[in-house]
Amino acid sequence: MADFPRNEFIYDLIGLGGTFDQFHLGHAELIKTAFRFGKHVAIGLTTEKLLDNKIMKEKIHSYTQREQNLKKYIQDEIGVSKQNYTIIPLNDPFGPAITDENLQAHVSSMETYKIAIKINEIRIKKGLPPLVLIVIPIILNQSGNKYSSSEIRKNS
Repeated sequence: MADFPRNEFIYDLIGLGGTFDQFHLGHAELIKTAFRFGKHVAIGLTTEKLLDNKIMKEKIHSYTQREQNLKKYIQDEIGVSKQNYTIIPLNDPFGPAITDENLQAHVSSMETYKIAIKINEIRIKKGLPPLVLIVIPIILNQSGNKYSSSEIRKNS
């Protein structure tokens, strides 16, 4: 279990979402960032319904496998208790982020922050407060390229 700071929280509830296939350091940074800022983290995990546009979608692990990998990383690697997070099936790109009035912030990567902006536009139209958007930088691998589940699938 890693020494992971969870002492002071800025937000009671913070969210993020993704496919989290071929779990890599970019995914890890996204999740660790959410737990640094949020007391409770809601993770939207894409279902098969949203995988049509993914490269080599036939190689994407099942929802169950991806969920197990997330739980293992969160609990075993960074030592966060299951009481401090929820994994929610995502059947659309936005999930509860556009309806949950308790959600305060959203974590995304530079690659996906446009979805977070769209979430805020929808929230505002619905009369909900916009979320604080936390954007992490692209995480590079040893070759100087961004970590990419699609690339990992292509090379496996």
